[in-house]
Amino acid sequence: MQALPLFFTLLRKEFVIEFRQRYAISGIFLYVFSMVFVVYTASIKVQPQVWNILFWLIVLFASINAVVKSFVQESGARQLYYYQLVDPVILVLAKIVYNTILLLVLSLLAFGAYSVVAGNPVKDMKLFAIVVLLGSLGFGIAFTFIASIAAKANNSATLMAILSFPVIIPIILTLLRLSAISLRLIQDTSYKRDIINLLAIDTILIALTFILFPFIWRD
Repeated sequence: MQALPLFFTLLRKEFVIEFRQRYAISGIFLYVFSMVFVVYTASIKVQPQVWNILFWLIVLFASINAVVKSFVQESGARQLYYYQLVDPVILVLAKIVYNTILLLVLSLLAFGAYSVVAGNPVKDMKLFAIVVLLGSLGFGIAFTFIASIAAKANNSATLMAILSFPVIIPIILTLLRLSAISLRLIQDTSYKRDIINLLAIDTILIALTFILFPFIWRD
């Protein structure tokens, strides 16, 4: 089977499984609206600095809950079937694209619900949209790769949280800085350098994923 049709077949499979089981979608709705409800019941005026931090904390932990099942849900028989049929690079690329789309929807949902409750302090929506897109891509790549490693262990959720910490720190710090610029909390006209840095991190992560995942897949 050719690479491109196979990629779209695997991507479609991810959506079909999700809409059948609804694990990630249910978890996203529960976590996001729980956090937003806590902010609402607290009845506090959220300052822009706090808004920025809380938004990315909501997205970060919801992303972990959404992506952790990427490889855990695959049975041993199904993994053996994929191993015989599918190029591991195409398989992990399909999962990265699916998880990135899922996390982008999560981020937009969190932004909409959070803005209704705590207000919308964003001044530069174009820059903020770029930041959300790059953040979803970075989280999608990082968590998908780490989930493939954690799936080999019995306590996969705990292992994923431990492994993801040093990988996510530079991404989340860059996202916080860029979103702070979009909120006009920081006056910086050289934010394009931060966007390039974030793209560089994403590029390094996806290159490492393509190099190392085939070895993990064979294990």
